[in-house]
Amino acid sequence: MVSSPLVEQLIEALCCFPGVGQKSAQRMALYILEKNRDEGKRLADALQKAITSVGHCQNCRNLCESSQCTICSNPRRNQSLVCVVESPADVFAIEQSGLFQGIYFVLMGHLSPIDGIGPQELGIGQLKTKLENESLEELILATNPTVEGETTAHYIAELAKSYAIKTTRIAHGVPFGGELEYIDSGTLAHAFAGRLPL
Repeated sequence: MVSSPLVEQLIEALCCFPGVGQKSAQRMALYILEKNRDEGKRLADALQKAITSVGHCQNCRNLCESSQCTICSNPRRNQSLVCVVESPADVFAIEQSGLFQGIYFVLMGHLSPIDGIGPQELGIGQLKTKLENESLEELILATNPTVEGETTAHYIAELAKSYAIKTTRIAHGVPFGGELEYIDSGTLAHAFAGRLPL
């Protein structure tokens, strides 16, 4: 038991982050209080502003401060090319590659009936409206290669079929620089199924 209830409260609050256990939270709390209170105030201020001001883009559901995110409002982005992802973290990852120049649709999860997550929770109705009303060339499904991600991709692909929109799935397989002996059998199966001619 910590001698200060406020320190205990701070440690418990820091435990809410993924991958942060009691010990890590304790180290962070003590570091902020002992050595870096200015950065702690800056963190608290940034967190407060983000919680108050960040919402969702009306077009793609990504996180942003205005009604439309900077990706959707960028006239240089290809508005007819839509990449469907599970989370804003996926948008960050794809954007860091610098290869994709279209726009996104962020599901904020994946289909999981056991957890009560169905099409309505993922904004599939909004995606359907986009398919009906916008001139889309291609819908790229970039959900995670999990059972739930594959189920979600299949569900959306079936939906897109009725609108005659080209639908593709990102490739899965052996990572660049990886060695086959360390790759799991599921990943190898995907790699063999998606092989390309040279």
